[in-house]
Amino acid sequence: MRKLHHIGLLITFVCLATGVAKAQSFQVQCPTNTITHPDLSNAGVNNSEPAYTGPTYTGNSQTYASHGAGHVNGAIKCQQISGGDGFATMGDGSQTYMFSFGPLSGLANIAAGLPGTGFPFEFNTVPSVPLVPGDPATTGNPFNGAVGLAPETYTDPLTGNPITVMNGHVDPRPIMDVGVMNGNIPAPLMAIDEDDEFFLTLTNVGQIMRPDLFEQHTVHFHGYPNASSFYDGVPDASVAINIGGSFTYYYLAPDAGTYFWHCHISPPEHLQMGMVGQIYVRPRQNRVPAGTALRAALVTQQGNLRTACNSATDILCTNPLPAVDTGATGGGKYAYNDGDGTTAYDVEYPLQIHGFDPNFHFVGMTFNPESFADMKDKYFLLNGRSYPDTVKAGPLETQSADGVNHFSQPLSAIINIPLGKKALLRISDLDVSEFQTLASLGIPMHVIGLNAKLLRDQAGNNLAYDTNSITLGGGESLDVILDATDTTKYPSGSVFYLYTPNLDHLSNDAENFGGLMTEVHIN
Repeated sequence: MRKLHHIGLLITFVCLATGVAKAQSFQVQCPTNTITHPDLSNAGVNNSEPAYTGPTYTGNSQTYASHGAGHVNGAIKCQQISGGDGFATMGDGSQTYMFSFGPLSGLANIAAGLPGTGFPFEFNTVPSVPLVPGDPATTGNPFNGAVGLAPETYTDPLTGNPITVMNGHVDPRPIMDVGVMNGNIPAPLMAIDEDDEFFLTLTNVGQIMRPDLFEQHTVHFHGYPNASSFYDGVPDASVAINIGGSFTYYYLAPDAGTYFWHCHISPPEHLQMGMVGQIYVRPRQNRVPAGTALRAALVTQQGNLRTACNSATDILCTNPLPAVDTGATGGGKYAYNDGDGTTAYDVEYPLQIHGFDPNFHFVGMTFNPESFADMKDKYFLLNGRSYPDTVKAGPLETQSADGVNHFSQPLSAIINIPLGKKALLRISDLDVSEFQTLASLGIPMHVIGLNAKLLRDQAGNNLAYDTNSITLGGGESLDVILDATDTTKYPSGSVFYLYTPNLDHLSNDAENFGGLMTEVHIN
């Protein structure tokens, strides 16, 4: 009888957790215009990135609201994610349970290993066919809109006629169909450009495998200079999202660089269980027109009051003018606003380092208390995968407790460098209990940025350096360029390795396939 009582209690919790979510009214936000990014002509100007030709606001007669007088940079970007749980498969074939974030927009892009962040015209769409559990939205017409977004019809009080609008109203059924048990590791990738306004909606769908937990979730952008504590994700100073609720975070894109984000509810537990992801900010320099001198463009950027800095007096100046004018011109891809082209690259790869204790995850799936004091990482991951899964292209899927295959590990870790080109590695470590080292055999690592800051002193001297290994602690990031422009040293078909020299981190649980290693291919 006691066992039957426990089973009945479990069923009650499950029904309550899902019922609460369905009873709520989820909402999303992705406006087509704002005060700082107006679209007075309704021409869709916020659906693309404008070229950078001058500061948005300089404090003179120019205003945000007048497109004729003032130049408005950046655009509006949106993304929706779920907070819940799921399963992932390790390199040795074992499945592990996670607390995790999953995608609720940009599904096709995320399944292709791309950021799920989109312009309003992408986000504010509905699928041509209903989505089903585990659907990566890659079949038929690829879908990158917000899951569950639905038109709402109301009566115009002036005319009495029905009006159908897209105002952020969401149907909870597809939210639950797609979001439940659909956790990703790493969490959905995000990418924005300097001067963008970013609207990020977090929808808490509940942790179905732990119906006894009424867990709240938040999004905290680690190291991200957020002007408002209200959107910082630390529940003591902001808000936390309950099961069945949605909340839209608002950010004005900060300086370029590689950042990361995580849940800030019981951080050691939720980070250890997998609620970690990466976000990077592309520099304005990417939008400098071809043929325009990069140094002159950087001088122009210093006229923007929001990001202006005087390297002679401001020790926090993020982008001092380079000491040497290289004569470089725009039209390429850059990691930072360097003014001299020294951070140029051709292809980029985010690499998130993460480790976890499988025993902690197993206990996390039961009703037992986790033993934080005994926590020791034994599985080591790059983008949620361990070798040899790191070199598999495309998303990895795992069958969860609902009997459906979910694409829980969408982000490959293989690095493909076109012949004679450069690759930017955006490396972040979101480990809880270990330092992690990565070594590159054959291609030196050219380190250009640390913790989203360009390696340059206030006099403009370049402090970038070459090394064959880097070491990161939890909460740190590095920007590294692998330069394969010398086709004699790096001919087509070459294979190199990116791996950890910590031998006990090269396997799963010190005995099986897995570990912190991937391959670099010259194509």
